[in-house]
Amino acid sequence: MARRIFFFLFFSLSAWFAGSTQAAAQPALKAQASGTAHVTLGQSAVPLYGPWKFTAGDSPLDGKTGKPLWAEPDFDDSRWEDVDLTPAAGSIDPISGMSGFVPGWTARGHAGYWGYAWYRIRVQVQAQPGQQLALAGPADMDDVYQCFDNGSLVGQFGRFSGSNPQGFYSQPMMFSLPTPAGEEGSNGVSTRVLAFRVYMLPATLTETADVGGFHDAPILGDNSTVAAQYQMSWLELVRAYALTAAQIPVFALLACVAFTFILFDRSDRVYLWMGFLFLVQTVSVAISSVSSWGQVVTITSAQVLNDATLTALITAGWVMVWWVWFGRPRPAWTPHAAAALALLYLVTIVLGQEMVVGLVQHRVAPVFLSASVLVRLLLFALQLWIVFQGIRRQGVEGWLVLPAVLLWGVAAFNAELAVLHIVVRWSLFGLSVRLGAISNLLLAAVVVVLLLRRLLNSIHTQRQMALDVKQAQEVQQMILPQARTALPGLEIESEYRPAREVGGDFFQIIPHKTDGSLLIVAGDVTGKGLKAGMLVALMVGAIRSTERFSSDPDVMLHELNQRLIGRADAQATCLALRIAKDGAATLANAGHLPPYRNGEPLLMEGALPLGLTEEAKCSVMRFQLRPGDRLLLLSDGVAEATDADGRLFGFERVAELARAATTVGEIAQVAQDFGQQDDISVIAVTRTGVLESAAA
Repeated sequence: MARRIFFFLFFSLSAWFAGSTQAAAQPALKAQASGTAHVTLGQSAVPLYGPWKFTAGDSPLDGKTGKPLWAEPDFDDSRWEDVDLTPAAGSIDPISGMSGFVPGWTARGHAGYWGYAWYRIRVQVQAQPGQQLALAGPADMDDVYQCFDNGSLVGQFGRFSGSNPQGFYSQPMMFSLPTPAGEEGSNGVSTRVLAFRVYMLPATLTETADVGGFHDAPILGDNSTVAAQYQMSWLELVRAYALTAAQIPVFALLACVAFTFILFDRSDRVYLWMGFLFLVQTVSVAISSVSSWGQVVTITSAQVLNDATLTALITAGWVMVWWVWFGRPRPAWTPHAAAALALLYLVTIVLGQEMVVGLVQHRVAPVFLSASVLVRLLLFALQLWIVFQGIRRQGVEGWLVLPAVLLWGVAAFNAELAVLHIVVRWSLFGLSVRLGAISNLLLAAVVVVLLLRRLLNSIHTQRQMALDVKQAQEVQQMILPQARTALPGLEIESEYRPAREVGGDFFQIIPHKTDGSLLIVAGDVTGKGLKAGMLVALMVGAIRSTERFSSDPDVMLHELNQRLIGRADAQATCLALRIAKDGAATLANAGHLPPYRNGEPLLMEGALPLGLTEEAKCSVMRFQLRPGDRLLLLSDGVAEATDADGRLFGFERVAELARAATTVGEIAQVAQDFGQQDDISVIAVTRTGVLESAAA
């Protein structure tokens, strides 16, 4: 292929020279009454328009040689049909756009026929002495063929093995013809019978109404001139599908861009769907290009992979993209509907195009083919329905998406638009420009704009959320007590290290204004992040308002429980501790870790966290703090710290830290270094002497 591309530039420049050579030395091609074409060759080549003989069916084999009898030069083909391959002025192939198109056998009295057929032509050639002749096979035909010269096989296009040949999309082929014995002694005059054994796949019948066999004439002539024509045919084929191949880097780049956007916003799944979709489209276009320009992917393989499987994935993928794009609107069964329709399309198109020969009867296949079109219409309607819901809910966003969906519809129904006599192909600077390719490229451009707009909105939202989190963090720091507080007879230390910017641990240290007592309330709400921070603010406000009329720990927890009841996913572990002027302490606990006194945990009954039930009962105990006693209150973030090997910090290490009488900052640091997983809060209360009146 690389060599062909190299020669394309040369033959483009020599196109004028080749044309002038043919004009100056146009060979004579005359059909005699005997049905023999007479060709006089100079340094030129001539298209073999006729007279051709044609018949449907396949040749019997010679019992001795095993060769097909219909390829033999002395076979009597006088009863075969006459076929003229002269193209009408300006005729082009409706699919590939190649020039010189001639309708196939389905438009010549053999509608609905697929399988083997034969073309034969008798040519009397007068060549120059020692001139090497060559034959360029038809560049546009359905679907594969074998070429015979005087009964000898000189070449083929496709793979003839097994009961059914493997076909490829039309490509130019060139064959060197042997010099007949005795030609040198007859002034270069020879009679050749050229025969083509052609096979068309059943799936080809679904393409247009004039398929089957030759769509242009083979070219016979001087080897160098035929080679030039052969290269020009390749150039025309490359131009016909160049715009299709140009979509490969476009869709591949879009896939990379979409997957890259996930790094900016991992929560938005639309980038994942879009990246997957563009990746599938890249593969689809690559298969189309490879199957058009090489004999690697057979027609059947290309149809099963591209027309059926990948098209089903792409169609259902667009439904999922817009469903996720607009926030998964109701009904929730939309993805299931898209998957079911994609599977139904896959089945109907495989049966309708007869991709598996003999799976269904030929007369039934059009029913499935029509059903596949209906399924595609349903998937297109599903996309439009999702977008109209988006227009109703989000206004401008929905209207911006609508052009993308309409462009996809134009590309998806390109063939159906051609049936309605809508122009879907143009020629621009020698390139074949198809409406489907243009629609796909415009769709890519629209989607890029939509993705960039969505990303910018996402970044703006993330910045706004980051600002909200920062402000919530500042508010949380404001409502927390000072790290060190000295009261008459008591010394209080506290340390708070949230796992995220905003934590879910809270505590309040409130001295009574008149009786000299101290109230400490500490807890841990469910969850993390901004939601937990808002719940902490609620709890702190409730603590402050409740303390105004009662500092009893049991009453405090009861009021906090009432504030959480009825709020979804709002629970908290909490304890309330009141230390009287004389050191008498009352402790109420609702699911929180019990305090440590002088390194030993206080033994008390367990209780449910707040917010689970309205009739929750907390456990209450009373004890005496003596001078020198140290009370340590910790959140579960200390005990639940986990190292890289998955080992918990555990209560044994907590007890060792409590007995070591280290500062609260050291305790928090040890747990954090071990592997912080949750918010860490540590409060230490040490009785220094007899409490005096706070007012003294």
